[in-house]
Amino acid sequence: MKKHVIAALAGTVAGVIATTQIAGPLVAQEAVQESSVYDQLNLFGDIFERVRAQYVEEVPTDELVRAAINGMLTSLDPHSSYLSAKDFEDMQVQTRGEFGGLGIEVTQEEGFIKVIAPMDDTPADKAGILAGDFITHVDGDPVSGLLLDDAVAKMRGPIGSEIIITIVRQGTPEPFDVSIIRDTIKLTAVRGRVVGKTIVLRITTFNDQTTTGVAAELKKGLEELGGMANLDGVVVDMRNNPGGLLNEAITVSDSFLDKGEIVSTRGRDPKSGERYNAQPGDLIEGKPIVVLINGGSASASEIVAGALQDHRRAIVVGTKSFGKGSVQTLIPLRGDGAMRLTTARYYTPSGRSIQALGISPDIVVQQPVPPPADEAAAEGEKSAARRDRSEADLRGAITNDSMTDEEKRLYQEEQQRAEESAKLRDEDYQLAYAVDIIKGLTAISGDKP
Repeated sequence: MKKHVIAALAGTVAGVIATTQIAGPLVAQEAVQESSVYDQLNLFGDIFERVRAQYVEEVPTDELVRAAINGMLTSLDPHSSYLSAKDFEDMQVQTRGEFGGLGIEVTQEEGFIKVIAPMDDTPADKAGILAGDFITHVDGDPVSGLLLDDAVAKMRGPIGSEIIITIVRQGTPEPFDVSIIRDTIKLTAVRGRVVGKTIVLRITTFNDQTTTGVAAELKKGLEELGGMANLDGVVVDMRNNPGGLLNEAITVSDSFLDKGEIVSTRGRDPKSGERYNAQPGDLIEGKPIVVLINGGSASASEIVAGALQDHRRAIVVGTKSFGKGSVQTLIPLRGDGAMRLTTARYYTPSGRSIQALGISPDIVVQQPVPPPADEAAAEGEKSAARRDRSEADLRGAITNDSMTDEEKRLYQEEQQRAEESAKLRDEDYQLAYAVDIIKGLTAISGDKP
């Protein structure tokens, strides 16, 4: 008994000694770090006062403070920044789907402004701005060295006013100027159309209208087709979709999933991680899905593509996405401004981060560069002139006796739909490819008699 007591006492004493030996340096280290923080803040205060007192021109104090805060945040990564009260208000308006400007989502790369994606039917889109373009000048003034928010501010202006931006584009030897007229940007988050027996959902952004827009366009398309039984599948087109609200990406993914993880986020504190799972209910009841992406697909659109790809719920077609795998939190600040701070990375259901890597398509399909209008017209005339003749064109050809009149009618309608789908290749090759995949999946699934 005595031996056990002694052993216990010895252990306690040893524990006290060990704790003292470790805790002492820790306390000292924390004190040094605290002192270092205050020394750095004092240094900042000295510089702030020196600039305010001795700079060649008087600078308003609030501008100095804003620039200092923004400089600290933008040094972290391209997506963290300070938002003034006006910028914060503009962002809130943008998530509701209407704002003024050019209609491009941009980021900063190596000191220049890089276009993530132009938004559909906006002044930038109509002017021919492409994902991956670099903006080097705005109205002749260089943007190199400017903070991202300052460069964006230079591109803002009164609706109806002209702006000239200088573009550097890969594959184009010389920079060139583009004139754009600023306008009110009214974003329709989702547009639907029926191609053959496929519903195409064009998702341009993830704002607070996106999930309801997906449901509404699906309902409209199903009514046009005459019900779910006549649906071959759905193409979700998220090309040049720069992203938006995380919760909308989750609910859009959930629209096509019955169960399983959609996305997880992991921040600096392991306890702060979040995991989002699908709820039962697939709006198209398991029908095939093809997701279209390209280099302008970023953030929320990559979450949707990654979730549907990992669950084998969709075939992803197109080119590699942008690769923005981080989550920004908007933190309101005093004075009605806000801080946009990167607080986590997000991961697809299989546990992969797409940060700087992007989503790789299951099938890589490049979008061909359209030929000049005069060449396209000449080629069209040649195609019409050499249209293939068939047996039915021959004089006196005997009739087909294996089909009833109703079967012939249905067969001819199917042929017409196939021809319409083929015409789509001239308009949008990637989309036509996606529709063909849906048709192929349906043909081998046994859904058709």
